[in-house]
Amino acid sequence: MKRAYIAGAALLLGGAGALWAAVPRGSNAPAAKAPAVPQRIVSINLCADQLVLALADRSQIAGLTHNAADPELSGAAAKARGLPLLSNSAEQILAIDPDLVVGMPASRSAALAALPGQHYPLLDLDTADRLDQIYASIRQTATTVGHPARGEALITHMKSELAGLPKPGRGRVAAYYQRRGYMTGTGTLIDELMSRVGLVNLAGKLGKPPLSQLSLEEMVAAEPDFLIVESATDTVTDQGSEMLHHPALKGIPRISIPQAWTVCGSPEYVIAARSIVAQIAAIDGGRR
Repeated sequence: MKRAYIAGAALLLGGAGALWAAVPRGSNAPAAKAPAVPQRIVSINLCADQLVLALADRSQIAGLTHNAADPELSGAAAKARGLPLLSNSAEQILAIDPDLVVGMPASRSAALAALPGQHYPLLDLDTADRLDQIYASIRQTATTVGHPARGEALITHMKSELAGLPKPGRGRVAAYYQRRGYMTGTGTLIDELMSRVGLVNLAGKLGKPPLSQLSLEEMVAAEPDFLIVESATDTVTDQGSEMLHHPALKGIPRISIPQAWTVCGSPEYVIAARSIVAQIAAIDGGRR
């Protein structure tokens, strides 16, 4: 996902790393403050979209990113239908005159930088690569949009869904293998999901960085117990996905999950974890 970033001044108000930033660097204008229950919320980041959709009233949402309604990218795409989708233009934001802008981080938005005379209340969220970070983002967002109890209820539900989740991986090795041979490594949400269900990330075993490339020959030689792939690559659509269907990989059992469940740290984490567990159980059952 490509993002344009600029430097922005931020004032740390405390509480789980929440940042309020309302002015570009070098400005002496005072920081704006969001109302207790903002009524014109704009999200300028795909991951922020999903948190806003989960925690704000529909009537509060004045704009989301143009990817918010794309089911391949957003686990909350169905909720986004019918809401205004923005193209990250300064003019659209100016027309809305939002009383809260949410991003990761909002303070580095190029669109906002193009509006030096406007000082909107901003909520900067950190990227979530672990479950505890997802919970922190939920709390920050829920409090800022005026529904803290809703955030706590969502966290309680997620914890309940994950409680007692089995670890059918039993220490077996899996590789998250993507188009053109890219493999996701440690320190990522996928890696955290693997650990949660008892799998060992092949990238970690090989000492690879968070994102690396592994050839077909190298993957076959590594002999992982499972390949985890994006469900969009279940069928061949281009050269990048074609390599994932090479005969050399045919004997490695596959776990298929939508990219929309893992591209962001969101409530879809629970769905992804439970799906991986169910698919491992089905694979093991088929071997008996």
